[in-house]
Amino acid sequence: MDAAGIRNIGFMAHIDAGKTTTTERILYYTGKTYKMGEVHDGTAVMDWMDQEQERGITITSAATTCSWRDFRINIIDTPGHVDFTAEVERSLRVLDGAIVIMCGVGGVEPQTEKVWHQAAKYEIPKIAYINKLDRTGSDYSDVVNQIEEKFAVKTLLLQLPLGIEENFSGVIDLVSMKAYRYYENEASEVVFEAMDIPAEYIEEADMHREHLLERLSDFDLELMESVLDKKPLPGDKIKKAIRKACLSLQAVPVVMGSAFKKKGVRNLLDAIVDFLPSPADRPDAVGYSPNSGKQVTRKLSNDAPFSALIFKITSDPFVGQLVYFRVYSGVIKAGGTVFNSSRGEKVRISRLLLMHSNKREDVDRVCSGDIAVTVGLSSVSTGDTLCDLNNHVVLDTITFPDPVISSTIEPRLTSDHKKLNGVLEKLEIEDPTFKVYTNSETGQQIISGMGELHLEVIKERLKREFNLETRLGKPRVAYHETIREETLGENKYIKQAGGREHYGHVVLRVEPISGNGKFKFNTKVKSNIIPKTYFSAIETGIKESMDNGVLAGYPVINVEVTLLDGSYQEEDSSELAYKIAASMAFRAAFKKGKPTLLEPLMKIEILVQDEYLGEVIGDFNAREGKVSKMDVRNNLHIIDGLVPLSNMFGYATALRTLTQGRANYSMEFYDNVEMPEKKMNDVLRNELGIHTLNREVI
Repeated sequence: MDAAGIRNIGFMAHIDAGKTTTTERILYYTGKTYKMGEVHDGTAVMDWMDQEQERGITITSAATTCSWRDFRINIIDTPGHVDFTAEVERSLRVLDGAIVIMCGVGGVEPQTEKVWHQAAKYEIPKIAYINKLDRTGSDYSDVVNQIEEKFAVKTLLLQLPLGIEENFSGVIDLVSMKAYRYYENEASEVVFEAMDIPAEYIEEADMHREHLLERLSDFDLELMESVLDKKPLPGDKIKKAIRKACLSLQAVPVVMGSAFKKKGVRNLLDAIVDFLPSPADRPDAVGYSPNSGKQVTRKLSNDAPFSALIFKITSDPFVGQLVYFRVYSGVIKAGGTVFNSSRGEKVRISRLLLMHSNKREDVDRVCSGDIAVTVGLSSVSTGDTLCDLNNHVVLDTITFPDPVISSTIEPRLTSDHKKLNGVLEKLEIEDPTFKVYTNSETGQQIISGMGELHLEVIKERLKREFNLETRLGKPRVAYHETIREETLGENKYIKQAGGREHYGHVVLRVEPISGNGKFKFNTKVKSNIIPKTYFSAIETGIKESMDNGVLAGYPVINVEVTLLDGSYQEEDSSELAYKIAASMAFRAAFKKGKPTLLEPLMKIEILVQDEYLGEVIGDFNAREGKVSKMDVRNNLHIIDGLVPLSNMFGYATALRTLTQGRANYSMEFYDNVEMPEKKMNDVLRNELGIHTLNREVI
């Protein structure tokens, strides 16, 4: 299919806003499925994992392909829970457009803000879909106001509801000035009819259409002239102006409906193909040459050299590793060979698949702009670039947040230790926000993730997919280490091993840098002092030392290391020696740089009734929380604030107790911040058993 006929889109929103339900309706109306699945029944096609069906939430992003009006729509349904934010991040990196779904009652909720800003980072055009307008208390105008206030964006209201709350029966389209009423026929199927706008809605529709045209005039001079001259405007001309405003990120079209009641979904499909971009509408892919380091642009064309980005990896019990990728240029054929420029390796593409949730369809080739899957690739990671054998490029990769919570893990059967190690390694490849390491002090295996639910899901996957019974320890905060002052470290490693002498000598400068999890490695040493061939080993030694930490075994972040000096012996120098020397020099420098612990600071939003407000704020303050803003929405007090994660374990139970189960909250990672010295000393004593702190280190 020509790229202009493709839509690569994603559904994203706060948990329980209706993403998966909306996707199920779309699959039915596009003929992809013959029966609509329901999230509450555990029959949703896109929630194919057992845990998703049981919990009623989306855990992993699922991809599918369908057709509407001769357009191919590649859909990714993403999770709404903040613990699985990596699924949203990796999906947005390869999508061209997004539908942000909002509840007609809840409006712009915390995770809605998170995904909106994630989409903005990648400059992805968006459609806002206001769902659940059949619910009591729904108010589309309030949601539109929230969108404009919270995101500082202009909205283009394209529809009005036909009826409100339980009487919601369809939508009024302000472009065609037609009403679309949905109703059940004799066979209990929901059908729709286009009709003239009922008389009682005409005045309101005329007013909103006039406002729509005024807004569009800001983005389209030709349309502005027609509006000023009061010329009749055909629907195609208005749609063209809406599409222009949407693609240029100047405005966000707003449509509405009730996906669960099957109302407004067809209109949403029309909006997707009319207003969201095709791959041809998006900027050319930009990367760099791994040979020269110069910027390289890949144009969207089947005649251009092949380039693609791997954005997701999953394990399948029947075919092995499934590797999801987006093609940015060129064509890839089944049986062909490409180059993994991120790793410098040739890769054979044995099979090409189009995915429909967890089902697969073999295809012979995949063209520019499409999303597909291949199997049989072992040494690949999320963010790797696949490219033409003779035209190398490395595309911009995907960045993920660091884990914020950890727990010990061990198999119930001692004999399963080796099997557990292999499975955890697979899951770590699949999920960039899931980390595994061994505590050098205790020998215990530690797993880290984005929240308690994340780790619970991992444990259940081990049991169901790999038949591994495990025990998790009490969840702990995933602290990090860094330094506060610039410092120098030097180490000369000389040792006899394997029948020869190993020699490595480095001088390093270590300094703190701002950022979230950043690390930089620079070299300012001439090749006649230390050959360039050893630079990689030196960087590896530093990274390995950072992974295990220096102060208390926590990973080190936010440092820049520069190789300043050293020495070299032609006969005795080795990669192993430089790796060990760099590791020891880094640790020596780190100890002198006023090291400190960093703890995760969380952004929280609490929704609470008036009668419990005092108790909730008092409890929040006692947890060292700081209120940043308070608001009132739908008779609920909304408390926005920041709070250390270490003080929030068990908060769900505490909040239920304080409010008789009526309050609610959501929480996400905000930043890693320096811990007060007293708290740091307590952590070192209590969690690591360090009773007497080394003052030279602190």
